[in-house]
Amino acid sequence: MKKILMLSLALPFTALCAPKYNVPFSWDTVPVYAHLANMSNGFSDEQHDFLAEHFDFITIEKGHAKRKYGSTEQGFAIAVKEIKKRNPKATVLFYWNSCIKIGGYKLNEQFPEGGELVNLEGEPMTIFSSPFSDLSQKAVQTWWADTAEFAVKKCGADGIFVDAIGKYSTRGRITACGQEKCDALNDGMIAMVKDTRRRIGPSKILIQNGINLDPDDIGARMLNVTDGAMKEHFVTATPGKKEKLAADIETLHTVAKSGKILAVKAWPEFDWRDKAMMDKPKEEREKMARESITFPLACYLLIAEPYSYFCYTWGYQGDDTGTFVWYPEFDQPLGPPKGDFQRQGWKYRREFAHASVFVDLETWEAKIDWKYKL
Repeated sequence: MKKILMLSLALPFTALCAPKYNVPFSWDTVPVYAHLANMSNGFSDEQHDFLAEHFDFITIEKGHAKRKYGSTEQGFAIAVKEIKKRNPKATVLFYWNSCIKIGGYKLNEQFPEGGELVNLEGEPMTIFSSPFSDLSQKAVQTWWADTAEFAVKKCGADGIFVDAIGKYSTRGRITACGQEKCDALNDGMIAMVKDTRRRIGPSKILIQNGINLDPDDIGARMLNVTDGAMKEHFVTATPGKKEKLAADIETLHTVAKSGKILAVKAWPEFDWRDKAMMDKPKEEREKMARESITFPLACYLLIAEPYSYFCYTWGYQGDDTGTFVWYPEFDQPLGPPKGDFQRQGWKYRREFAHASVFVDLETWEAKIDWKYKL
């Protein structure tokens, strides 16, 4: 495993030296990451084969595999066993929502009585029919950490993907609960993730979903505890606001240079919420995704550093949202970067040992010149 020395770049979190992450990383080709749900019948042998062959870094979400295996935990344990049987070096994380009590987990049976969050009027707070957890309660924090520890020590997880870390910080929920309560909820979230780190040890991975460099924001505070983050909605092939994307590039570049693990989630010109596209034949969606990959991939390559990974799908559910689609760009020789990206106005360039990258945020165009194209 590589050990990388990085400067902190005056970040609001401490990362002078990158730890020895137990996640494989190589510049040989584009470093990729898979994030998907374990659906109704679990993964097939062919899907286990695909995941093990193509990915060394994977997060498995709750799906409906509990219907076959009895619980999300059991379905996860079986998937991890099968993937690692085929690829022993694979790092597989257990998805665990930080603030929403999602159904399907066996350890939900141990959720503390009265642990659901209520608003100032005493009414339950929910999202997608699932209750929020009141993380200001020590018992709820302990339950969450218990489940995370179980996933690592009993189900074979190499760490935890901590989802939804910013859900309590939205204006609507602050209004509903009050600023003081929301502050207590975020403090509780930090406490339970720290407790989880203590329980699972320093060699296991903690990845958060959400990035913010404001030192008062829960995202920046959490980065002091976790090993890194996923940027879930980094870039899509559909043209958007150049100012926002430029700001995201700067933020992600800062995080990546700090030595933190970074998973960049990018999208084609559609996602699973586009019913018209999802009603089209699967082959048509795959064709559009293949035609759209250059811009998102080029934007990722601008900011990539050791332990930065690229994820490109149009959703998370099953084999119909892109995880089991492979792209020729992922097989091209890449090599390490020759330096940081160079910017002139809205145009960016970066050189790798075997590729040259160009991005224009004003026209939403990109080009990757592979020097040894297969």
